Order: sequence, then C-alpha cells, then structure tokens
Amino acid sequence: LLLLCHAEEAAVIVSGLRSTDVFVGESATFTCELSPPGVKNVQWWLDGTPLHNNLVTEISEQDGRIHTLTLNDVACHDSGTVTFRAGSLISTAKLLVKGISSLER
Repeated sequence: LLLLCHAEEAAVIVSGLRSTDVFVGESATFTCELSPPGVKNVQWWLDGTPLHNNLVTEISEQDGRIHTLTLNDVACHDSGTVTFRAGSLISTAKLLVKGISSLER
C-alpha cells in the first residue's frame, strides 16, 4: 500500500536548466521539470532581473510540472545567467548569444 501525502512531499527538480548557445536574433529556450506538479512561487531571472511574460519573453507551464522560458530575438547583451526558482528550489544555466559578424565576410 502506497500512501501519497502531497502536503508533505518535498518538491524536487527532475531535470534542470541546460546552458544554451544561440546566435543573435534567434530564440533561446530553457526548460525545468519539477515533481510533484503544481509547485507555486515560480520565477525566472536573467542576470538577477526578474522576467515576465511579454512579446520577447515567453513563460509557460505544462501539466504543472514542465516550466519553459523562451527568449525571442536575443541580442548580445542578453548573454548571462538564467535562473529558475520554485520555492526553495533553484536551477541555473548560462545563455551565450553569439554575434554573426564572422559569417558576413
């Protein structure tokens, strides 16, 4: 007999963020999977600045477990550390935005 008590079940990060390299103008996507589903107080940051859902920053959640951040049309100054925080859980990854000057020759 397996008893599940969600009130006392500690949330864990099943799979954390992965560092991503993209070129200027591309999109960068970061995903973090949590268990159990329904963790509250979820927040995304880029270099210490809180991110909010808008045209260039897409924040979504699937099944209450999979949290996704997509940064659209990135620029060089977007390079930095992406942080995902859910309660006391934290996952970080690096975003490196590469210029395309070498391709213009």
